[in-house]
Amino acid sequence: MRKGITGLLLASLIGISTVLSGCTSDQTASKKPEREAKEGGTLVVARLSDATTLDPHFITDIPSANVVYEKVYETLVAPDKEMKPQPLLAKEWKQLDDLTWEFKLREGVKFHDGAPFNAEAVKTNFDRLLDPKTSSPQAGKLEMIKEIKVVDDTTVQFKLKYPYAPLLSILVSNEGSILSPKAIKEHSDKLGQNPVGTGPFVFKSWKSGEEIALEKNEDYWGKKPKIDGVVFKVVPEDATRIAMIETGEAHVTDQVPVTEIERIEASDTMGLYRTEGLAVEYLSFNVKKKPFDDVRVRKAVAHAIEVDSIIKGVYNDVGTKANSTMSPKVFGYDPNLKGYDYDINESKKLLKEAGVKDGMEITLTTSDRKERINMAEVIQSQLKGIGIKVKIQVLEYGAYIDATDKGEHQVSIGGWGNATGDGDYNQFNLFNSKSHGAAGNSSFYGNPEVDKLIEAARQESDGDKRKELYSKAQEIEREEVPYVPIRNYEHLAAYGETVKGLWLNPANYLMLDDITVQ
Repeated sequence: MRKGITGLLLASLIGISTVLSGCTSDQTASKKPEREAKEGGTLVVARLSDATTLDPHFITDIPSANVVYEKVYETLVAPDKEMKPQPLLAKEWKQLDDLTWEFKLREGVKFHDGAPFNAEAVKTNFDRLLDPKTSSPQAGKLEMIKEIKVVDDTTVQFKLKYPYAPLLSILVSNEGSILSPKAIKEHSDKLGQNPVGTGPFVFKSWKSGEEIALEKNEDYWGKKPKIDGVVFKVVPEDATRIAMIETGEAHVTDQVPVTEIERIEASDTMGLYRTEGLAVEYLSFNVKKKPFDDVRVRKAVAHAIEVDSIIKGVYNDVGTKANSTMSPKVFGYDPNLKGYDYDINESKKLLKEAGVKDGMEITLTTSDRKERINMAEVIQSQLKGIGIKVKIQVLEYGAYIDATDKGEHQVSIGGWGNATGDGDYNQFNLFNSKSHGAAGNSSFYGNPEVDKLIEAARQESDGDKRKELYSKAQEIEREEVPYVPIRNYEHLAAYGETVKGLWLNPANYLMLDDITVQ
């Protein structure tokens, strides 16, 4: 990385980069029209749903984070195209001992409200995030931080409770965003609607349910954007979003229905961007609600789902069959883990053992994304074969997040967008009992042995030993089935012929570093 990195850091980064190697080679773009790039103009991004909040300490979904991540807000370290941490607001760093990391900060940087970026600003951010009174759903992801120590104006130390190898992987993610300390002090409760950071774009406006507008930061400390601004327009209809790209009314949509791939590839005015991602899509049981408090019922459903037909029929072979809630590109993924075989007879046997009578009714909750609704309908048909009647509940994305965070669902279709490339981001958030609800564990699953394995892996500096701990945890999770893994993501974006420099990172963030529009 940069000078001063110790063996532990190198081991961590080598492990992560090994898992993620090939991300850029997996990216493909079809029919990329050759036109001369020109600076200026406003990029229009058409998206399925509105953001839920713009406060990184409360954002729990990638679509919301995508509006502000490395745009309005910046992090101490940022991922490159291969997810390797690079300097951003921190110029360099080193690990002083197992529990102390020191960061040298960039000088002369100001927040959009004029407040100076310095060590106190960093401390203010992490103190706010970790304060129990804040009630941030992100606090658990950074619970290993004991103290942020200000050494001087441009030097800050992270004092940890225990060794934590993937610290940098958390700091490059949205949770590591640095907010204005002035804004935190003066109107902390309004940051969800009025974000204030140091980034290349300044928040301009948010018309709820319609659009969010950002404009170029003319006083940006680094390389200024090539575009004058970006507008995220809410366009719920899939066909309309694609039509807007085709006609030039919008420039990019990073929520592309698989049913539109042929249309995009056949168009003379659109290109298709594809890249393997870090996310996994799954069926999630609320293990606190009957009948899914019984592991036999969960296993019965798992055996009744024919995943291959979902991948082919619903997703048009976009993405691959998942055997875990970890993508193959995430550190800690176990390729030897077996998914559940499609076995109707075993399903019926398990339901009989659980005392479930033929004709049981359940409610399956999903967001309003077309593929998710289609998947719900396929699962509805498949479960009918074992005597389970499925009622499908379709919710607008924000309402879906709210319902699953609160545990109001019985069973749901969801996905976990790993933002770091490290297994801790999956395991701690999806399975640890401290992460119930908004932090990520929407199954409300808990097992003391799994908790111990996950927490031991957080503290283990040896990469091979961490993998062993994650493998043991995943075996238990497979047996207890809080989730049924369905699909490893492949991220898609459609873009117009006037767009140059588009890329999505493996976490599915739209990166605007070099993007131009005619």
